[in-house]
Amino acid sequence: MLQGAGLAALLLALLGVGLAAYGNRRWAGLTAALNARLDAAREPPRPARLDERELEGLPPVVQRWFRSVMAPGQSLVAAVRVEHRGSFNLGEGADRWRPFTSTQHVVTRRPGFVWDARIAVLPGLPVRVHDAYVAGTGVLHPALAGLVSLADLHGEGELARGELMRFFAEAAWYPTALLPSQGVRWEAVDEHSARARLADGAHAIELTFGFGADGLMQWVRADARGRTVGGRNVPTPWEGRWSEPRVVQGLRVPMTGEVAWLLPEGRKPYWRGTITSLHYEFAP
Repeated sequence: MLQGAGLAALLLALLGVGLAAYGNRRWAGLTAALNARLDAAREPPRPARLDERELEGLPPVVQRWFRSVMAPGQSLVAAVRVEHRGSFNLGEGADRWRPFTSTQHVVTRRPGFVWDARIAVLPGLPVRVHDAYVAGTGVLHPALAGLVSLADLHGEGELARGELMRFFAEAAWYPTALLPSQGVRWEAVDEHSARARLADGAHAIELTFGFGADGLMQWVRADARGRTVGGRNVPTPWEGRWSEPRVVQGLRVPMTGEVAWLLPEGRKPYWRGTITSLHYEFAP
């Protein structure tokens, strides 16, 4: 029979298992609610297929990229399900990299996404994270074990603009969302880069995209994206880098990436990830 410390340890273990199960159910419910709001705002992409004439007049480097990543008559992406694994840097000062896995649901019209991540902070004690842009609203909600909120930010303004920038930058994974017919306006910067603008409701953003000699997208940058520092939102230069292209359901897209803040003291990466699963839903 269990006595004393053994019984206490068993009870604590059972309590931990019960709390973990409750946290998982609670988090799954919150994720389902966000995804339902995202899907409720969906519109079908129009036109349903690429018309080559809309590439005319775009900067040559952008035309070359579109022709490198999709075929003539390509069906436009309506939604995407992405699964990742990688590491996330939790340190504002010194680096504290921790492994993560995540699932991301993206819709291209109205633009939006829900990123549902699990970051391993301590054994058996993950931080669950929602990072999202849903119907014009930004969401950032990390919670210990899915139960204890470390922050719970919802709103428009800079938070929403920053999340829309994430959607725009990650369009390397769903390239038809960067076509002019989807509301994107392109302007040449030089022979290797171009500036693109996107508006959604009251939010208007601008990013610069860079392309390699092979015609593929290599990086994307923002002059200023909101970075949380000591609880404050600080506009900071920001960059994403993409690599390891692969053809998935007819689209040539990068499978690995790294995201970083460009600080006065140097580049500070905070997300490194690899796509483990990618599935497209195309416009009918």
